[in-house]
Amino acid sequence: MKAFPLFCACLLAAHLEAAPRFADRFVWVFGWNLEKDSDVADITKLLKTAAEHHFNGAVLSCGLDDLSQKSPDFLRRLGEVKYQCEENSLDLIPAIFSVGYGSAALAHDPNLAEGLPVEDAPFVVKGGEAHIASSAPPPFKNGGFENFNGNSPDDFEFCDQPGQISFADTAVKHSGTSSLRLENFTANQYGHGRAMQKIAVQPHRSYRLTLWVKTEGLEPANAVHVEILTGDREVAPREFHLPATSDWRKVTMLFNSLDHNTLSVYAGVWGAKSGKLWLDDWSIEETGPVNVLRRPGTPVNVRSEDGATVYTEGKDYAPLVDPHLDPWRDDGPALPMRILPSGRIVEGQNLKVSWYHSQIIYDSQVTVCMAEPELYKIFADEAHVLFDKLHPQSVLLSMDEIRMGGTCQACGGHNMGELLGQCFTKEVEILRDESPSVSVYAWADMLDPNCNGHANYYLVNGDFAGAWDHVPRSLIMAVWGGAPNAASLRFFSGRGTRTLVACYYDEDDLKNTAAWLDLAPGTPKLRGFMYTTWEQKYGLLPRFGDLLGQPTRRAGVGQEPSVK
Repeated sequence: MKAFPLFCACLLAAHLEAAPRFADRFVWVFGWNLEKDSDVADITKLLKTAAEHHFNGAVLSCGLDDLSQKSPDFLRRLGEVKYQCEENSLDLIPAIFSVGYGSAALAHDPNLAEGLPVEDAPFVVKGGEAHIASSAPPPFKNGGFENFNGNSPDDFEFCDQPGQISFADTAVKHSGTSSLRLENFTANQYGHGRAMQKIAVQPHRSYRLTLWVKTEGLEPANAVHVEILTGDREVAPREFHLPATSDWRKVTMLFNSLDHNTLSVYAGVWGAKSGKLWLDDWSIEETGPVNVLRRPGTPVNVRSEDGATVYTEGKDYAPLVDPHLDPWRDDGPALPMRILPSGRIVEGQNLKVSWYHSQIIYDSQVTVCMAEPELYKIFADEAHVLFDKLHPQSVLLSMDEIRMGGTCQACGGHNMGELLGQCFTKEVEILRDESPSVSVYAWADMLDPNCNGHANYYLVNGDFAGAWDHVPRSLIMAVWGGAPNAASLRFFSGRGTRTLVACYYDEDDLKNTAAWLDLAPGTPKLRGFMYTTWEQKYGLLPRFGDLLGQPTRRAGVGQEPSVK
């Protein structure tokens, strides 16, 4: 009889030795839009590799939260991907409900974009139309780089390492007699080559920046950025994907001054390795209505110059509706405000006009308003289609990098932490209405005080701190970051929250992944890891999976029962 317990102990030891180390072993499937059959073939190869190396889930990001608007061919291809997941014993986990990048909601109604206010911009009526009539002088000086002190352009507060990285160039220019040339970027420890000038602006106005750029062998080509800062806070970051070598081309961007009187405008390269960039002919002008939003939280207001008379849309002036939303535009004329002949506004009259507009962040990001009820109607309709097509057991909420909020009438004045928490809660409720047992993962950054869950975050008016007190405790938080972040893991595990580490990020090795793994034994409720690439670099997927599949004798690591 004594041999039987010993036999059982040996069986248990063998079971623990062979057990997977983590309950969740996911691969992030990103960069395919299922618009062609070759996408399915590529994804199929990836799924087979994942299955051969201990993965048990595939998190698919390809516009799955607007399935109602997809083509039959897209849905057919999606069905093929679902079949391949089943064949390879991988859970298909849709990534859905983006607010920071707004894809699904804006596909239904681009007016749901978060709005930035323009307040009491001066307009004048001429020829039956009202147009912007700003009398302020152009805020940019020496934008043509005509005047230098050595290699430092006059009127610029800053340029990187004049005579080593920044140079006056009289041989290559867009116009005038000279331009600013930037090169030798490795002479800067960060690969920077930039120029900056502080400008005076009117608060809560819309401005357009224009500059001309030329490149020669620039590496990487997407290093060209424009950033507009107040202090160390970014209010208008943009990046431009230019050819590595190109002749002069115009770059434009629209931005809002928010509540600031002075802004610092930077342009140049960040993180460049080689090549050259020329800058010339910078200008900034106040604009009329561009990317105008029309929804309950973004009204248009037109008043007399003294503010005493409020004019009526549809009676005194024609409805101000922008036909050019999504794709958003930075260039081109502002909308004219057409004066109705039967109304009270007369020729030559001065007006004060207020409206709300969207703004692009980086290369294409447009955030949606979390306070508009229409958003959740769209999410509910799309969730119904999603569960009908895929029947997922788990989903990932794409609630990352919400870089705007609190600026339109719908969300302005809200506690942004509470509003963000309510948004998470409503999304979970929508999903559980479709499937009460569904497991819900979410990108963790907006709920993480060590990451993006704080005040002074991009164009957000308010503080995201405290949002973690207003979300369902059942959420599984996908913690991310280039380097291991023990503080983030401690924050969530200390609150009894389950976590998933989303790591890798396109490096040449798995050193950071190994460092994340070292944190696992000390992190209660850590369920597993996700191989996360933004450049479709899957070469290290087998090794990553093998690391996750290594057995452990620590029973219970990543093996806790699911709590919905």
